[in-house]
Amino acid sequence: MKSHTGIFMTLRKGATYTASCKQKLNTKCYTEVELVAVDNGMGQVLWTRHFLAVQGHHVPTTIIYQGNMSTILMAENGRSSSSKRTHHIKCMILLHSGQYKKGEVKVAYCPTTNMIGDFFMKLLQGSAFKNA
Repeated sequence: MKSHTGIFMTLRKGATYTASCKQKLNTKCYTEVELVAVDNGMGQVLWTRHFLAVQGHHVPTTIIYQGNMSTILMAENGRSSSSKRTHHIKCMILLHSGQYKKGEVKVAYCPTTNMIGDFFMKLLQGSAFKNA
């Protein structure tokens, strides 16, 4: 199954990067869909961090908000959180594990109702559209 990824990156109070794209990989489970989404946005996050650091700015830990707890555990713990259903995704987990271990990037929980990135990939109706 190919899913959509919605990315919304902010710097202080303003949006600096937004994207909505179809994922290039076929995924087998929802956790993998979310890991691919994090991987799709990680390149822009790391580039922005590096750009700001080269300009002489202090860059605090970047927080990536995620609504799937198993994705958060796999991103933070790497291989130790994988199971039989997710053992095929190890390469995506290991690709950015250095940034998590260094403390440059942190994954935090955000309820799906508060996800701004969902605006780019889901049909919102009524009050959900007005709040976005």
